[in-house]
Amino acid sequence: MHKIPLLSALKKDRWVKPFLTHYKRTLYLAIGLGILTFICAGGLMFVSGYLISKSATHPFNILAVYVPIVITRGFGIFRPVFRYAERLTSHNWVFKMTSEFRKKMYDSLEQDAVFFNSKYRLGDILGLLSEDVAHIQNLYLRTIFPEFVAIGLYLLIVVALGILSWWYGLVMLLLLGVIMVAIPFWSVVVNGAKQEAEKQLKNDLYQDLTDNVMGITDWVFANRGEEYVRQHIADEDKLYRIQESLNRFNQMRTFLIEVWFLLIAISLALWGVAQFGGHYGGSANWIAAFVLATFPLVEAFAGLPAAAQESNIYVDSIDRLNQLPAVANTKPAPVELTGPYDLEVQDVHYTYPETTKEVLKGVTINLQAGQKLAILGRSGSGKSTLAALLRGDRKPTHGKITLNGIPTSEFGDEMADYIGVIQQQPYLFHTTLLNNLRIGNEGASEAEIWDVLARVGLKETIAQLPDGLQTMVDEAGLRFSGGERHRLSLARILLKDVPIVILDEPTVGLDPITEQAVIDTFFKQLEGKTIIWITHHLQGIEAMDRVIFIEDGQLEMDGTPQALMKTNERYRRLKLIDAGEL
Repeated sequence: MHKIPLLSALKKDRWVKPFLTHYKRTLYLAIGLGILTFICAGGLMFVSGYLISKSATHPFNILAVYVPIVITRGFGIFRPVFRYAERLTSHNWVFKMTSEFRKKMYDSLEQDAVFFNSKYRLGDILGLLSEDVAHIQNLYLRTIFPEFVAIGLYLLIVVALGILSWWYGLVMLLLLGVIMVAIPFWSVVVNGAKQEAEKQLKNDLYQDLTDNVMGITDWVFANRGEEYVRQHIADEDKLYRIQESLNRFNQMRTFLIEVWFLLIAISLALWGVAQFGGHYGGSANWIAAFVLATFPLVEAFAGLPAAAQESNIYVDSIDRLNQLPAVANTKPAPVELTGPYDLEVQDVHYTYPETTKEVLKGVTINLQAGQKLAILGRSGSGKSTLAALLRGDRKPTHGKITLNGIPTSEFGDEMADYIGVIQQQPYLFHTTLLNNLRIGNEGASEAEIWDVLARVGLKETIAQLPDGLQTMVDEAGLRFSGGERHRLSLARILLKDVPIVILDEPTVGLDPITEQAVIDTFFKQLEGKTIIWITHHLQGIEAMDRVIFIEDGQLEMDGTPQALMKTNERYRRLKLIDAGEL
């Protein structure tokens, strides 16, 4: 037997259940309208059945059929009216609720926004922001809300029949209970394991297909192409067999539900004969009324087993949401520092989540205000990881990194007031040049912007554009060269006027002449600020106060460029290689 995953997930839930109490009046109104819709549908068939039977006999008074005709018209009119109102109200409730739901989720994510990369995979983040919210919305609309309406209708039917005949009320309690509880429970228990197997097979197929297509050359060279195709077909056959089994079960369940409703109709007919005498005319007219009233119940109850089975796919979404941190009721006090700004890296170790390999191993650096530090190292040595730790985007696994004694991971968004970053490929947004530059300082005047453009050597270039600062920038800033994009990024930093700037390999991809010009501009305009320059080669390194080299997560060399040139053979060799002399 397979346990019910949705119930297990909801036991510790703090996302789905609390929102059921939001906008309670709207929810109650939607449930009431849903019940009234089926009451009108059942009433329409009930009165129609009575009218058909009554019309087959000679009425003593025309009012005996005229009144049912009027009532039939009334039920016929109000059924679609209530249905429309119910749909409007229930969807309005769900949309209001999910707006609050999203707000809570964004508040939760915002608390750890800078740690997305270290705590969540990209797919999980996208899932949280799109698929999971849609799943929860469907859980309310397709499972929970129809269940509430069905429960209300179920109780009304049992009580109404119980008033007429207590023993048949109990019979109907049992008959509808099978549709309400037994068959949905059976669907979830039987198909839960199959649905999990189906999902796992789909994931495995996707992973195998991706890996094998990327490595298809190896399969061909090894003369194992046919083996791969056979393996893939075999895995697909497993998936198809599970899906076929699910489809067969769904068809069998649909047939069983239809047969069960037929039994309910037969039981009503037999009860009607016993209750109303079964003689022609008189009270026997009610027999057809009760039997025909059964048919609208199919729409109210028949979808519950499928909805319950569908709830299995919502479990992952509920689990992911409940793994989010609780939203803090109070915001942390803003960090306020005064210069000089000193960075301290004390015995820092870092291991990425879900891995065991240490990227940084006991790194210690003290960087005083105004110093210029170059961080060298080959790709994968830990340079960019150290930069992310300095900015507070990640927390050290061990050790600490502080700015004026405060851990950088505690600054959050306020870190942008103290540390600016110029990336390898600065991004420009598809808006005006003015808006792109004001990202650094929203309140900057045009005069201040023209001033920083002059400082980075772009004033004449921008002034020659037809629309000047109002020029629309292409997506990603493709109309500007690599060097111009880096200068525009520097202009943002100058407008922000942060005391510490990280240059994360900003000259990658530039030709040597442009690279040297950009480096000269950076160092001239950032004079007096603390500079952390991450680079893979040594052009312009003489302008730095200190150079460190990271190898396998550890500091392998540390000193001024001049001292290293005199005392470190490896550094001299790197200089010769970078200059093309070796």
